[in-house]
Amino acid sequence: MRTRPLAAGVIGLAVIAATAAPASAIRYGDADAGDHPNVGLMIAYTEDDAGVLQPLWRCSGTMMDADTYLTAGHCTFGADAVAIWFDDDLQGEERPDIVDLDAADATGTPHSHPEYDDAQFFLHDVGVVELDEPVAFDSYGQLPEQGYWDDQLAMQKQHRDSFDVVGYGLQRSLPDQGGATELTEAEWIKLRATVDLIRDDRMFGQQGAGNSVTLTNNANTGGTCSGDSGGPTFIADTDVVVGVTSYGVNATCTGIGGAYRIDQPDDLEWLSQFID
Repeated sequence: MRTRPLAAGVIGLAVIAATAAPASAIRYGDADAGDHPNVGLMIAYTEDDAGVLQPLWRCSGTMMDADTYLTAGHCTFGADAVAIWFDDDLQGEERPDIVDLDAADATGTPHSHPEYDDAQFFLHDVGVVELDEPVAFDSYGQLPEQGYWDDQLAMQKQHRDSFDVVGYGLQRSLPDQGGATELTEAEWIKLRATVDLIRDDRMFGQQGAGNSVTLTNNANTGGTCSGDSGGPTFIADTDVVVGVTSYGVNATCTGIGGAYRIDQPDDLEWLSQFID
């Protein structure tokens, strides 16, 4: 997890694989129940001095074609390899052995946006994994039209689209009695929630670059939490991915969630190199 410098307490939503408990996903969400089979859980790895891959963190993401997995830039940056699983329920016997990459549904090479800067991850927070071998699904995620979010932000609220967010992050995160954050609801399952647009990221002040949007995150609508990073923001009831989960404003995943826009010209141009 990382702090966003433009607003104290704004954090990225990856989960450290080696230390965090396994987690379960969207806050106050519903089981995905097979609605988004092309959304998967990824674990990033680094190669140690002995040449052995060691787990770093986990995120969520979406297959955009048979060999391209879309996620957040802060999920791919600094990783040497990635393994991906797609089951809805990865608990019990299905829980991934994160040390055994051969047991994964897919493996691949991570890439972050060429202008990605880890100190300001929110400015270019998009990444992909090029799979070593293709994985077939009946359908894949689709890229949005350029400027989609600009059109949404210009509309009155009652005319805006709703959005489905999907991921394998924590369902709930609460402070313990001492004030420290206690990660709870830690099953590895794929959940979804339907959320609404609040506004763009200029609410954070002059450093808000307009590169992300804020979405509802409460007990009524549900929302994203740690481990959902990179997961899709779909236009509701479609395969169109208009954003990837990027950040939250506090460690308890309440208030709002931030989605990085992938409708911007530089992102669409970069992604077109990978996505058929």
